[in-house]
Amino acid sequence: MRNDEKRPFVEIFADGACSGNPGIGGFGAILKWGGKEKEVSGCADMTTNNRMELLGVITALESLKKQCSVRVTTDSSYVIKGMTEWIDGWIKRHWVNSQKKEVMNRDLWERLLKASTPHIIEWVWIKGHNGHIENERCDKIAREEIKRCRKKNERRETE
Repeated sequence: MRNDEKRPFVEIFADGACSGNPGIGGFGAILKWGGKEKEVSGCADMTTNNRMELLGVITALESLKKQCSVRVTTDSSYVIKGMTEWIDGWIKRHWVNSQKKEVMNRDLWERLLKASTPHIIEWVWIKGHNGHIENERCDKIAREEIKRCRKKNERRETE
């Protein structure tokens, strides 16, 4: 990663989870910079794991208030390969993939592209559920979001 001394360095750790695929999903992300830390999270009633993986990274990047040097760490090869290998081809082919089909989750890929543009980003893949402290914590946050969404839905059904 190119280091720009004028840009703050931020580490982002993100994960998504889904109960059923599609089903209720949640995401969690941790941002770390200059000895500080922030968590972002959310859930959706009917979604997929890939959408939650994307939203974890998007939400974290969208929370940055200035241009930064960023290291994004995730266990989602979908997110990593999408941003480092596939996206340029999708754009050249007008959001059609190599199988000549429309790119799934285009809305989120376009949002991720927009959120990432101001920053210098290093994309790092790690193996999931392998003891990586921040990844495990993001997974826990995502699963808590699924529970929160489920409880919210149950309350709605009983009203």
